[in-house]
Parts: sequence; C-alpha cells; structure tokens
Amino acid sequence: MTEPSTGARSTIDYIAEENSPRFRELRRAHRGFVFPLAAFFLVWYFVYVLLAGWAPDFMAIKVFGQVNVGLLIGLGQFVTTFAITMAYVSFANRRLDPQSAAIREDLEKQEGRA
Repeated sequence: MTEPSTGARSTIDYIAEENSPRFRELRRAHRGFVFPLAAFFLVWYFVYVLLAGWAPDFMAIKVFGQVNVGLLIGLGQFVTTFAITMAYVSFANRRLDPQSAAIREDLEKQEGRA
C-alpha cells in the first residue's frame, strides 16, 4: 500500500533560478543600493559617537538659543534614518519590485505546468 501524497512536488529548479542572470541582476541592484547607504550611515553614526566622546567642546557650540551642534547632529541621525528608508522604498518600488515580480510570475507559471 502506498502512502497518500501530501502535495505535488515542485519541478522548479530554484538553484538554477538563483544562478540566472536576471536573479543575479536583482541581487546586484539590491546590494548596489543597500551596501553604500549602510556604509554611509555607519560612518555618519560613528562620527557622531566619536565627536560626542572626543570633541565635547565642538558638540557644545551653541547654534541658537539652547540648541547646540551635538543636538543638531543627533537629530540629524533620525532625519537620515527616515531619508534612507524613504529612498530605499522608492528604489525598491521602482527597480526591485518589478524585477522580483517578473521572476515570481515566471516561477508560478512553471509551477502551474508541473
């Protein structure tokens, strides 16, 4: 007696798809955007930390009223985080999502034929 099948086996070669030019291009585009921005933000963050630790006189310079350079740079960290997030969402919507949707659609067609 054979056991009942728990589902259809996929005939899609995911390793081949992962090595395909269009998937490599998708990864390249993603990494080309993410890695430079991540490096920029880490440098920007560590500059802030280093200035806070080793240049307190600079950070204490009053810009206006009770607002000093350290406070402005600290708030700039938040602004930068939101700006990077918005830039990534825009980039993903414009470049990554259409590519990944095409890949997914082709894989779903292959699965439907199996």
